[in-house]
Amino acid sequence: MELGCLSFSHKKAKVEEIERIIKDPNLLSILTSCSFSEFAFVTTCNRFEVYAYSENVASKLEKLAKELGIENAEFYFGENCLRHLMRVCAGIESMIVGENEILGQVKESICRCEELGFAGENLRRIFSKAIQVGSKVRRETEISKRALSIGSAAVELAERVLGSLEGKKVLVVGAGEMGELVARSIRKDVETIFIANRTFLKAEMLAKRLNGIAVKFDRLEEFLRVCDVVISATSAPHVVITRETVERAMAGREKKLVIIDIALPRDVEDSVKSIRNVELFTIDDLREISERNLISRLSEVKKAEEIIERELAHFKVYLKELEAKRAIDAMYSLAGKFIDEEVEELCAKLEKLGVNGNVRPLIRSFAISLIKKFLSEPTEKLKIAARNGNEELICAIAEVFGNGKVSRVENEKVEERKFKESFSRVEAQD
Repeated sequence: MELGCLSFSHKKAKVEEIERIIKDPNLLSILTSCSFSEFAFVTTCNRFEVYAYSENVASKLEKLAKELGIENAEFYFGENCLRHLMRVCAGIESMIVGENEILGQVKESICRCEELGFAGENLRRIFSKAIQVGSKVRRETEISKRALSIGSAAVELAERVLGSLEGKKVLVVGAGEMGELVARSIRKDVETIFIANRTFLKAEMLAKRLNGIAVKFDRLEEFLRVCDVVISATSAPHVVITRETVERAMAGREKKLVIIDIALPRDVEDSVKSIRNVELFTIDDLREISERNLISRLSEVKKAEEIIERELAHFKVYLKELEAKRAIDAMYSLAGKFIDEEVEELCAKLEKLGVNGNVRPLIRSFAISLIKKFLSEPTEKLKIAARNGNEELICAIAEVFGNGKVSRVENEKVEERKFKESFSRVEAQD
């Protein structure tokens, strides 16, 4: 059994190419026809990946790429596959480095594939670890800090100038794509988001989606008077906020007004910046913020990679010890089968010799202690064998003690539970 990944992402594909695969009505049937023991697939607007655990995984993934019409897929196997998934969850492989959405998308993907019966315990274990590493990277580095898009950078700038947007009133001028990106970037702790647009219906539709308030365009001056921040992002070919309009709005007002113009061509007359208590910023200011933030994020990638390598090393040891577990379980399960039988037989003989039956817990405790001590050294040696990749020894021990695939057999789980319950009863009595 091997772990492998087929990756088709923004690195080598256009959005339309990825969409073609994701929207293919035959995608699931193609995936299931590959006869993977387990598989999970991750889909986003700029990523399609299949993670598989199976025999001959490389040839199966290559065949899958051909069936899906992918000519420039990337493939990862074994340790490199684990590393790649951790990097994906950490946001290192994203188009926007450090973006947070990918972590939720990976979680949803593995949950969906488990529900459909595609992913089992092996992939669940691997994905859980990768998601944990992705969260750790975000906690221990600043890879996800600071805005990169123009829209989110505008909001960050407003927060920087005013200290916080909590309890503030924000007016977004323009209900197009950029206006919506800005409005969505504004945190929910603002008091009110107003949306103004020449086509009032568009303003109403966006305001409804974002729980804001639509404003008619001819009332801009009125809302300039009461708002703390104005972010303008229309597609108008001319100025829509003039110096004269802002001067009237600021008459008698002492509170600062932050205006951020992210439109091209400009929405706000440049001379507005000379008005008292008004701070005007343009898209050039935001580009500087975005570029500075990107450099800052990229400097965090090395820290993220160091975390990934440490966690990967720990996880590799853990996976190797899991290989030893099936042999260890086989030993303890076989030993556990005879405890009750032998204890009862010995107690019966002792009673005939006049020994009180109350010694049964003591005998059981002795039997379990003897088995634990007897198997402790073989257990440690099996763990060492697993770390050293000595699979032959592990398989031989599992076979000798009853079953070469112990971890997959239901009756072994029952015996293991019985044995553990025996230990628990004795320890409780002690």
